[in-house]
Amino acid sequence: MKIRFLICSLFIISVCEVKAQENFSISADLKTESTNNTDFNATNIAVFYQKKIGGKSKIANTLEYSGLKVNYETLPYNFHTKPDQFNQMQNNFEYLCEISEKTKFKVSIIPTANFQNQLDFSDITVMGNLSISQKLNSKTNLTIGAGRTTIFGTPKITPIVAVDYKMNEKINFKIGFPDSKISYSNNERNQFSLTNIFNGNFYHLDRNINMDYNAEKAVLSQMTSALEYERNVEGSWFLNFKAGYNFNKKYNLSDSSNHIVYDYNTGNGYVLGIGIKYKH
Repeated sequence: MKIRFLICSLFIISVCEVKAQENFSISADLKTESTNNTDFNATNIAVFYQKKIGGKSKIANTLEYSGLKVNYETLPYNFHTKPDQFNQMQNNFEYLCEISEKTKFKVSIIPTANFQNQLDFSDITVMGNLSISQKLNSKTNLTIGAGRTTIFGTPKITPIVAVDYKMNEKINFKIGFPDSKISYSNNERNQFSLTNIFNGNFYHLDRNINMDYNAEKAVLSQMTSALEYERNVEGSWFLNFKAGYNFNKKYNLSDSSNHIVYDYNTGNGYVLGIGIKYKH
């Protein structure tokens, strides 16, 4: 109980009075991903807070919880307890500084706890990234950097590259890695987006599970292409919808050295999502 309390304390964020120069949002969404023999259902809740700390600096914090439920149509791998429920607690702290009128610097520190059911200190992993954004002209920005991410399933150093181009007041392009996005807004209440994202995650398995092959982690990764729609329904309230497809989807179990000990061979499949957000 003491261990759980101390770990949770790492993710506490203090919510201050929101002033004109500050931003606050809270969101919740549901997502389902279906493959040939496995269905993945995810729930996500996030609280975002942003504040200026001077004329050229800004801090932001996102506290997030996500739960993943896995439903197996067939399960050839023999578990005494099936790994069908996973959890993640994550806190993303960002610092943004305007080095000059055209150059911005951003650093993120992201402690995260990924676990099955039993939370422990060993479940904590620290992620993060570092990037520099350069304004090339009135319509184009270039961002380069690197980070320790889980976009391929397990923590690795990966590059960050993006070119942002604002064609006009309605159309924006972001082409890069790991995220690309084309967005279109026909009015101030509607936004349509076509996205392509490399994404993944891993979860520490409970130690009391009988693993014939010494599996310690469940690892997931995929590339997701999706069409998204966000609607400002009233005031500060927004609804969003997502429909897409997961390519090169992988779901396997690995040992302490990140060697695959079992592959579920899930195959590719569609993804559907719905969410609600409050922005201030």
